[in-house]
Amino acid sequence: MKVYTKTGDTGTTALFGGTRVPKHHIRIESYGTVDELNSHIGLIRDQDINVLYKNVLIEVQDRLFTVGAILATPPEKEMLKNGQPRLNINRISEEDIAFLENEIDSMDTALPQMTHFVLPGGHTTVSYCHIARCVCRRAERLATHLHELEPTDEQVIKYLNRLSDYLFVLARKLSFDLQAEEVKWIPRK
Repeated sequence: MKVYTKTGDTGTTALFGGTRVPKHHIRIESYGTVDELNSHIGLIRDQDINVLYKNVLIEVQDRLFTVGAILATPPEKEMLKNGQPRLNINRISEEDIAFLENEIDSMDTALPQMTHFVLPGGHTTVSYCHIARCVCRRAERLATHLHELEPTDEQVIKYLNRLSDYLFVLARKLSFDLQAEEVKWIPRK
């Protein structure tokens, strides 16, 4: 099988189920941004960080492929003609969200209390986390926009919301672990 199909040469692409839409369609923007997020998370995972974080990030990357598949499937194509779901995969569950919450709580207990916003940066790996967090927030915004236009699995939106929180706390925990300075933002008066 060749990588190139030439079917997108006119600016359209196929969703799961075969529906063709413009490449700038909100559904494409949504799952494309999730794909971008997944790549940024791979970059974090490639850093010299604790294997525990790497394992969590692999789990997150797996779940993001599921998120992408869900977002790539229009509601009218979710079920096959035989009544079976088109996506024969585990959906995003409350357990997936609880997993992130547990990881956040675990890291947070080792961190000093936050009294101010912090400026992104201090170490390259920390900056990668902040970039991933921002991309995650964009994915969440796009998914909520899509949800306004066409119903979307609400667990996806919840997962993206919690994931951005996880990435923020991971950035703080990596700052702590790497002994990087966490610069507080103190508004000018």
